[in-house]
Amino acid sequence: MRLKERIAVITGAGSGIGRASALLFAAEGAFVALVDRDSAGMQETIKAIRDAKGEGWEHLGDVGDGDFAKASVAEIVSRHGRLDVLMTAAGWSCGGTVVTTDPADWDAVFRTHVGGTWLWSRVAVPQMQRQGRGSIITLASQLAIAGGRNNSAYIAAKGAIISLTKTMAVDFATDGIRVNAIAPGAIDTPMLRRSFARHADPEAAREASRNRHAMKRFGKAEEIAEAALHLASDASSFTTGTVMAVDGGWLAA
Repeated sequence: MRLKERIAVITGAGSGIGRASALLFAAEGAFVALVDRDSAGMQETIKAIRDAKGEGWEHLGDVGDGDFAKASVAEIVSRHGRLDVLMTAAGWSCGGTVVTTDPADWDAVFRTHVGGTWLWSRVAVPQMQRQGRGSIITLASQLAIAGGRNNSAYIAAKGAIISLTKTMAVDFATDGIRVNAIAPGAIDTPMLRRSFARHADPEAAREASRNRHAMKRFGKAEEIAEAALHLASDASSFTTGTVMAVDGGWLAA
């Protein structure tokens, strides 16, 4: 087991990439603290973990709430004495250009993505410094590197996450803390399906996105989870400050 007896926190664990990562981390021996505002989704994730004889617990709340982040990590450390892995997978997308995006939606996207990455890292890092080791895995996007249409808040937030990941990696490298980002392509998750539904012709948008990948298919959440497992485990002990593209050849095409 690659994460035996490790303590991992995964935000956005109620669905998609967060859920797939939580299931895989638990199967690899980690105790997984699930974080999400979707109670029903989180219950489904924890049931799946326990049905597979894994271990985990739920923390229900808004990842952009600093007090919630602080209290949750304090409880986890109090119970387990350590925190080995933080994965910030919570996300939300609203669509729109800089002209058409409502300011409240822009703020909400940044609160979830950038705030959710910063606030949870802010409370996890001191514990990892005390331990002398830890791994933080952030979720970027291939769109933050390549650009994209009609999704300005989401793409800008993912670009900020890449910059934040790199600066945290440099800031805490000598503390034994590794910080890396995954840049997925289009992954078949509820959020992706909701994004296609915003288009006038959802099926045409879906096919255009699928065909943009060199592999001519969407990724699976489980494929991103495998990349996250690598970054969480000792197999990536000399890897920090990187952006791992798992994008079906989007950036290469």
